[in-house]
Amino acid sequence: MSLRRFAQVDVFTAVPLKGNPLAVVVDAEGLRDAEMQAFARWTNLSETTFLLPPTRPEADYRVRIFTTARELPFAGHPTLGSCHAWLAAGGQPKGADVVQECGVGLVTVRRAAEGRLAFAAPPLLRTGPLDDATLGQVCLALGIGRDEVLAHQWVDNGPGWCAVMLGSRERLLALKPDFKALAPLELGVVAPVQKVGVVAQQSGAADFEVRALLSLEAVPEDPVTGSLNAGLAQWLIGAGLAPERYVVSQGTVLGRDGRVFVEKQGDTIWVGGQVTPLVQGQVRL
Repeated sequence: MSLRRFAQVDVFTAVPLKGNPLAVVVDAEGLRDAEMQAFARWTNLSETTFLLPPTRPEADYRVRIFTTARELPFAGHPTLGSCHAWLAAGGQPKGADVVQECGVGLVTVRRAAEGRLAFAAPPLLRTGPLDDATLGQVCLALGIGRDEVLAHQWVDNGPGWCAVMLGSRERLLALKPDFKALAPLELGVVAPVQKVGVVAQQSGAADFEVRALLSLEAVPEDPVTGSLNAGLAQWLIGAGLAPERYVVSQGTVLGRDGRVFVEKQGDTIWVGGQVTPLVQGQVRL
């Protein structure tokens, strides 16, 4: 065991304790897979990340992302939180933007407006509408009728996301999911707040409310989820269900107040938010 630099940050919020916490082991070189998984299980957070030297010349660093139960090829709040921790530890990008290496390949992270970081949404690994059996399972697990689902889609960019859209924020917040009935699906549920548009971007209000339901994890609902919102954005914008610039609120039922800022520029969708540092020190691993 040795002392390694460690940080814990709150992602998708400028207000401490209102976003999604992330533990980051900055100096992870030499750790075995089992040691990473054991530490992630011990932190008991939705994700813990480990920063390593890159294996590809274009990348600035490599990250491995673990839940309490498994390794993920990509996740959004760990991408932003890891980038913040890497920069805070003295990391210097090769170019204007930071390039992260992870299980899905290279992900670009840029410094956005108002001190936010934003990542470029990676390509979807699976898309298209849900089949009848999957949609039926989702409705059963959520305790809703099929007529309440306005639209549905696979939005998988690594973790396995599928998604449904409901008609109102109030209905979404009232859901009492049956996580056993949902297994093994990872489900995103989205609903419009009121009117969708530029006003929310300017005021800090939200256009959409989102919930991320994780049937196989020890933490069954994720407070604020970058990967899901990246997949949702590709679906919603592409289908004309959302404008090219909007704000998401997530974590409300968990007592959080996360904000995810989505913007399409050219062919790229950027998913961003604030990162607030909370803990900095060392961990013995």
